[in-house]
Amino acid sequence: MAPSALDVTQLLQAWSAGDEEALDKLTPLVYDELHRTARRYLAGEGSGNTLQTTALINEVYLRLVDFRKITWQNRAKFFGICAQLMRRILVDFARSRRSHKRGGDAVHLPLDEVFLVSSEPPADLIDLDDALRKLATVDERKSRVIELRFFGGLSVEETAEVLRVSSETVILDWRMAKVWLLRHLRGQRRSCD
Repeated sequence: MAPSALDVTQLLQAWSAGDEEALDKLTPLVYDELHRTARRYLAGEGSGNTLQTTALINEVYLRLVDFRKITWQNRAKFFGICAQLMRRILVDFARSRRSHKRGGDAVHLPLDEVFLVSSEPPADLIDLDDALRKLATVDERKSRVIELRFFGGLSVEETAEVLRVSSETVILDWRMAKVWLLRHLRGQRRSCD
């Protein structure tokens, strides 16, 4: 039986208030969803990948300690923060691997078909992160929509809840941001050729 959003929210709020046992109770309730999200990202890295799903989740938990004092409003906000953390961890890991290869090819992490449908080669995670940063300077909300949906695995409704906008706004932002990112990433590839 899946935990209710209310159960997760109550445990998050208790943890923020200093209840150490709340985190112990929360962890098994959110672990499966975090594991599915992490596995989806890491699946695209191929056989050369040394970062495992469990290690990614553990790193997210370690970094969550810094967010303990946040007043957690709901489950969606929690998964939104986890999305940001996963993105940072994966990008840091990709940059580290790139620097160790002394200029060799970067590790490629393909985007899922829901994110971008393209006949071109998949975008590199570092390139995607750079593009999202540039998009954020143009339109912060659209960048957050991509981050929450792609990195956090949040639904349209959950993303709308985190951003405090309508579901229709999220759908529109999602479509427009995908087009912007696709154009930007195509432009980067052409300038490298």
